[in-house]
Amino acid sequence: MVLTYQDLAEVFSEKQGVQGDFAFYTVTDMAGDIQPKGLFIPISENSGSLSEAIAQGAIAVLWDKRNKLPNYTPNHFPVFFTDDSGDAIVQILTRYIEKLDGEATAKMETTNFKFSNKKLLNKNNESYDIAVMLKKIIEKQEKIHEGRG
Repeated sequence: MVLTYQDLAEVFSEKQGVQGDFAFYTVTDMAGDIQPKGLFIPISENSGSLSEAIAQGAIAVLWDKRNKLPNYTPNHFPVFFTDDSGDAIVQILTRYIEKLDGEATAKMETTNFKFSNKKLLNKNNESYDIAVMLKKIIEKQEKIHEGRG
């Protein structure tokens, strides 16, 4: 299972840009990471710029609504707004785990979660939850991929 636009639309009511039936194959907090069909979640100034994330393949962003969205953001670019990025990550991971708990097939594609800035996550109250959830996702994905072999 992959994370979809609809999954995020159900979690985040404030959004702008194009709506559609598309999937996210990568979720990351670092703009410089290659992120094919990616959802970029900047959690600090060290995460990098939205323009860099777009250049690396991001097709949407989860944006802290306390920060001004850059002027260069395309009007059609999907933006989901949140009050708290750490809480939003927990909500996304929870939603994704719920999807993975459904029936898995051997040919199922999965979303790749890459949170490389662990120190920034640690300053968040949800950091333990995030680490546990990421471990659970990795374990479920490994079981799915074992079924392919």
